[in-house]
Amino acid sequence: MSERNLEQLFIKRSQQKKKTSPLNYKERLFVLSDEKISYYDYDPEKGKKKSLKGSIELEKIKCVETVIPEDNSPPERLFPFQIIYDEGPLYVFSKSDDIRKLWIRKIRHVVRFNKDLMQKYHPRFWEDGVWRCCQQAVKQAMGCQVLETRNGGFANKSHRKSRKPLPPTPEEEKPSRPLPPQPPQPPPQQGPCPGSTVIAEYSYPPMAPQDLELRKDEEYTILEMSDANWWKARDKYGKEGYIPANYVTEATSGLEKFDWYCKNMNRSQAEHLMKTENKDGGFLVRDSSKAGKYTVSVFSKAGGETVGMCKHYNICTTSQGQFYLAQSHNFSSIPDLINYHQHNSAGLVSRLKHFVSNRVESAPSPFGLGYGVWEIDPTHLTFIKELGCGQFGVVKYGKWQGQHDVAIKMIKEGSMSEDDFIEEAKVMMKLRHQNLVQLYGVCTTQRPIYIVTEFLSNGCLLTYLRETLKGPTPIHLLEMCKDVTEGMAYLESQQFIHRDLAARNCLVAANGDIKVTDFGLSRYVLDDEYTSSAGTKFPVRWSPPEVLLYCKFSSKSDIWAYGVLMWEIYTLGKMPYERLNNSEIVDKVSTGLRLYRPQLANERVYSIMSTCWREKAEERPTFEELASNVQDLLYEMQ
Repeated sequence: MSERNLEQLFIKRSQQKKKTSPLNYKERLFVLSDEKISYYDYDPEKGKKKSLKGSIELEKIKCVETVIPEDNSPPERLFPFQIIYDEGPLYVFSKSDDIRKLWIRKIRHVVRFNKDLMQKYHPRFWEDGVWRCCQQAVKQAMGCQVLETRNGGFANKSHRKSRKPLPPTPEEEKPSRPLPPQPPQPPPQQGPCPGSTVIAEYSYPPMAPQDLELRKDEEYTILEMSDANWWKARDKYGKEGYIPANYVTEATSGLEKFDWYCKNMNRSQAEHLMKTENKDGGFLVRDSSKAGKYTVSVFSKAGGETVGMCKHYNICTTSQGQFYLAQSHNFSSIPDLINYHQHNSAGLVSRLKHFVSNRVESAPSPFGLGYGVWEIDPTHLTFIKELGCGQFGVVKYGKWQGQHDVAIKMIKEGSMSEDDFIEEAKVMMKLRHQNLVQLYGVCTTQRPIYIVTEFLSNGCLLTYLRETLKGPTPIHLLEMCKDVTEGMAYLESQQFIHRDLAARNCLVAANGDIKVTDFGLSRYVLDDEYTSSAGTKFPVRWSPPEVLLYCKFSSKSDIWAYGVLMWEIYTLGKMPYERLNNSEIVDKVSTGLRLYRPQLANERVYSIMSTCWREKAEERPTFEELASNVQDLLYEMQ
């Protein structure tokens, strides 16, 4: 039995299961032990606790902080505090500030070694579907106020592996001056390392002499990883060479070898693939939008209908670590679970009859045209058709060495500061993310110069929204937004500013993935109409007040543009401020005008857009925060 540390009667606020759930407040006996915080029903007449009503494991606690009381709070609810853990905040009301301080101090002490301790928190309550402090409409949204002491007063050390009690720390012993900061601990090694074995998820034909051929599902030994994107490897025959890092995986989940597992597939892509196959009982297993979780997607023609339906089931785990879809059927592994449901529907819309996969067709674009390829020989390029005409000139679809699809921008002379761009392109070549259009190389030995990039068959996102996309679901639209946030969060992490983020500067892959393109290119435009906010070509409709008034670009101006891009997605490609000209937009946006809520966007989606349009740049979220908010909302919708 764990030693009890504290017991106290508190008022507990109910946890809202739905936005419209009424609040209620009940007195509970809280018990803090070495393992958990438990709360019980209580009999005041007998002075005894009754049945257990709930508990929180200490290792799951991320933050303990006070909460600003509600307006016109009754006396018994003047001293609230919050215990934040995996499922959200637990609100507790103390009878006095002294008791509240004691519990906060004690809980902070015993959880100070926890991982994932928070740096920000919400000082006001979550109520009626919004945070009262910052009006964010996603319950898992990052806090809006920095904790005064790092980690909320928790010690900044690596988390403990054991919860055995530590020797007590005398509270009266206080150092006369602060201790020097601890040197940062190196992050734990993630993913493969030299000497480890990886599995090829896709076949890869060599593009350059020093490349090594990859054969799907075969094993390779990593020899060298000095380049993050091209690893030197050895195959089982002893042959060595460079391989694209995004074509292999360390078999961490053990699912990679199963054809029914589609590692990088979202809900909309799964539905499209299963509807295309049109087989009753078609299924696949994919990564859930929540990291570390998996979803089984099933296609059914119930009752012999010609038009089927898709159902999605999250794979759940028991407290003992077993997996299940139907709660009475638990399995020690996901393959065992799939094997069972291939023979028994057991509550699913259909048993799992036919696996559906696009693993062969959905190979990602390699990071370049072979290891070390930078300057591309123009004689190796074949031009096939014109795709369009952009700011810098004509863009064409073509082939490299007669077999690899590429897009080729032919830069018209006088449109770009070429020398500056060529120098910068060497940096841009190193920007690698699945939601960024990959720059393969340049042709600079002749004029006009060429920029050679990854080719995406579905073209420009703006045109796709207006002409191709039919009857999108809310989840599909949000998945598009998620793709853009993740690409932009990567650019933000590399201190790279796009400066011209809009639907016209995003492209759509064959599988529906959205990728951001032309990042940073606006810096090299030699057109006063485009580079001056007074010019008619300047992207006024996507620009925040600080850009319109002072031409002050930053990652926060990209955030504003992202909010407008979300609006474009949810209006299926409408022109922002469609009834206003540029000068009217500058005047009205600078004095508070914002875009209206699109019909396809619910209040929570519009709330995310609105956070991007805050007047003060420093009050706008980061792309990392936006990506987290979008992903959390997407997970809730699924």
